[in-house]
Amino acid sequence: MKDTKQKIIDAAITIFNEDFSAPLEIVADGAEVTRRTLHRYFSDRQDLVKACQSVMQESCRKAMEAVYANFENPLERFENMLYAAIDCGVKFSFLHRLHNNEHHSHSQHNKDCKDYDRTFNKFKSTLDELKNAKLLDESLTMEWIEMLMTGIVTAAINSEKAGSVAKINIKKFAWHSLSKGILA
Repeated sequence: MKDTKQKIIDAAITIFNEDFSAPLEIVADGAEVTRRTLHRYFSDRQDLVKACQSVMQESCRKAMEAVYANFENPLERFENMLYAAIDCGVKFSFLHRLHNNEHHSHSQHNKDCKDYDRTFNKFKSTLDELKNAKLLDESLTMEWIEMLMTGIVTAAINSEKAGSVAKINIKKFAWHSLSKGILA
């Protein structure tokens, strides 16, 4: 059985993915605890968001590391990293929003930013391998490829949430779009 703190974090992630501005009362209700109990574990909203962010970062980091460890071929690895990013994005969409909104100033001196970068640096090293193997379209910059991939992951997340594309097709469409857009 989950401990109370983890129940609160899990409920907050689910609720904040849908509505980041949801009040803490909704989170407490989702975790089936009182607001007082929520505040025993988290001093305020920001404290809870930081805890959620830590859990999401760790989950996504583990997923990326598992893919990195299980696929030697960089093209297969990159494809499966895309799938892992989609899975993480669907499960933790507000993590991406936290690091990519106009109020966020990304800094290497911020632990959360460093953790976020560490999670997604495996993508960059795999892209470097693909570039060195001359598998990428040389007319594209690495920055463009990273932004394109981010856009495709976002489209996949939005498709899943909207239910406008069959779930079994989302990853297939995402890989088709990305691979046709970047490979030589």
